[in-house]
Amino acid sequence: MLKIQIITLGKFKEKAFTELEREYLKRLSPFAKVKVIELPDVLYKTSTQMEAAKLKEAESIKKHLPKGGLVILLKETGQLRDSKEFATFLERVGGIGTELVFVIGSGAGLHHSLKEVANYEMSLSPLTFTHNFARILLEEQIYRATTIMSGKNYHK
Repeated sequence: MLKIQIITLGKFKEKAFTELEREYLKRLSPFAKVKVIELPDVLYKTSTQMEAAKLKEAESIKKHLPKGGLVILLKETGQLRDSKEFATFLERVGGIGTELVFVIGSGAGLHHSLKEVANYEMSLSPLTFTHNFARILLEEQIYRATTIMSGKNYHK
């Protein structure tokens, strides 16, 4: 069974996101133990404040990284994989019992210092999504990947 942690900045404000997440986490429960950690995002008004906010968020993220976890940053410039490639990736890196840690930044993005602790950078799409949509999309793709890995019919 995969061990997955999703570290995300900010909470869902819309009920629909909460319901979708609940559904995907329920669907994932036979395949993976998933823990979602919501950290507060830091408010900013100027570009200078934004850099400081991203640094503060990065420090908070680093405090929550499990020792020995494999850290995957979600970034628009990260590696693109299709669903089957993502399933193969999860099977390869998660199959050895390592906890997989996906990090989703706030609307400001991720601070460059997180590259020091990251094992991989991954993109969900060349399109840009809000961090709430990215979170749901990640959970759906993890579910899709686990069904591919187990030979289920969800992936078509």
